[in-house]
Amino acid sequence: MKNLLKKLFTPKSSQTSNKVEDMSVTQLLLQMEKSVDFLRFTNQTNDGSRKVWINYYYTLVDTDFLHRDILHRISTSPWSNLQELKNILPIEVVTISSDPKEIREKLLTGFIFVQIGEKDKKGLLVRSEFVQSRAVSLPEVEFSVIGPKESFVENIDSNINLIRRRLSSPMLTVEQKMLGTISRTRVGVMYIDGIVDKDNVQTVIQRLDEVEFDHINDSSYITQLISDNGNTLFPLLLDTERPDRIVSALTEGKVVIMVDGSPHGLIGPTTLVEFFSSFEDYYLSYWLSSFFRLIRLFGVAFSILVTPVYVAVLSYHYELIPKDLLSTLISSRREVPLPPILEAIFLELTIELLREAGARLPTKVGQTIGIVGGIVIGTASVEAGLTSNVLLIIVALAALASFTTPVYKMGNTIRLLRFPFLLFAELWGLLGIVFCFCILAAHLLRLTSLGRPYLEPIYPPRVKDMKDALLRLPFSMQTERPGQLRTNKPQRMAKIRKKPKKDIDEY
Repeated sequence: MKNLLKKLFTPKSSQTSNKVEDMSVTQLLLQMEKSVDFLRFTNQTNDGSRKVWINYYYTLVDTDFLHRDILHRISTSPWSNLQELKNILPIEVVTISSDPKEIREKLLTGFIFVQIGEKDKKGLLVRSEFVQSRAVSLPEVEFSVIGPKESFVENIDSNINLIRRRLSSPMLTVEQKMLGTISRTRVGVMYIDGIVDKDNVQTVIQRLDEVEFDHINDSSYITQLISDNGNTLFPLLLDTERPDRIVSALTEGKVVIMVDGSPHGLIGPTTLVEFFSSFEDYYLSYWLSSFFRLIRLFGVAFSILVTPVYVAVLSYHYELIPKDLLSTLISSRREVPLPPILEAIFLELTIELLREAGARLPTKVGQTIGIVGGIVIGTASVEAGLTSNVLLIIVALAALASFTTPVYKMGNTIRLLRFPFLLFAELWGLLGIVFCFCILAAHLLRLTSLGRPYLEPIYPPRVKDMKDALLRLPFSMQTERPGQLRTNKPQRMAKIRKKPKKDIDEY
């Protein structure tokens, strides 16, 4: 009875892995031979006295390297057992294994399995993977005028290379995990040993170990699977395509997750204010950076609230409208048969449809659809009396303000937040907007990123961490790492004493 219950409640992925472990090496190779791209053949030495069995997926292996370096050495060099065969191969990654699970994983990642006998349980695993990926290109999502122009690609080794080139420290540590019961995707956990809080590292590793999913296609899968709250609209891990931003996060004491096949890295723990800071801020003077950051925060608030405030004022609070403006609003809505809420929802949905159409179509066609479609539909809706020209301007400004968010996933959240505010504004006016804001604030207060407060340094208030939150103060004042990370080395730099600058004549 106990065994039956265990079988019923054991995940299918675990049952599958057990079957693979129970296979012999011969059974495993026979199963793999069912695939048309799996090759298994014999190769003899030049004198014909010895031969080996070669097993590999030719779609994953560098065949030139195989014939030039591996088969040539096997055919021309003297050897009598696996250890001598291992010693004659000029390759850094060569191991002797008889574990079916290890052999399967290595063969599926570009290794060659060499057997002396056709049915030998033990053989050589020789690394000969063929890596095909696109070249490093300009950032597309987080483009900046000033600063580096490199972005991550889909190959995890290339991405780690981009990081190590900027952070040449032996303390930079990479731990690898294989996730996906079917895909077996390589996932790298990166941190700087000696600076990072080990609790953050253990939290990430523990959550990755608990992932039970059949395939991992992108880093977005990891975000959804290990986040503290899977039901929130807000991203709890910061994803970026910029190596310089990853390096900065590592030196602050954060943990980075890289996924093979994804051109984005994940940073955690993170805070809400980090999603409104562009990394270009650190390449400009702190005056300009602080101004642009405040502009973004104002743009987010304006994008969320301006349309609900319009609906609330026209539905409940006419007395708040100045007399000079009231006549303009009345004349603009004279021929509009729809109430303000339906008028606003119609325009908001139109803007969202144009955005989605522009994003899904090819680049040149998408730009044309976005510009021409917006002008044509907007003009036609005003002339047809479906919307007022004042609301059309307000919705267009709100859409423009939402584009100031530098992180794409947070921009999507901002787009969606307008709709519940619109609903509350229609139900209770300005009081409904206040209610909706209180609900949003309560939700944000409960959110955490890898166990750390999401609203830090606003709540809990930390004055030291405010130096790079709403404003960006000069580097000379940012002498300590963020307090919420609880790093082993809080001090980033010694406090600089200002000395009087000397003129050339004084030297």
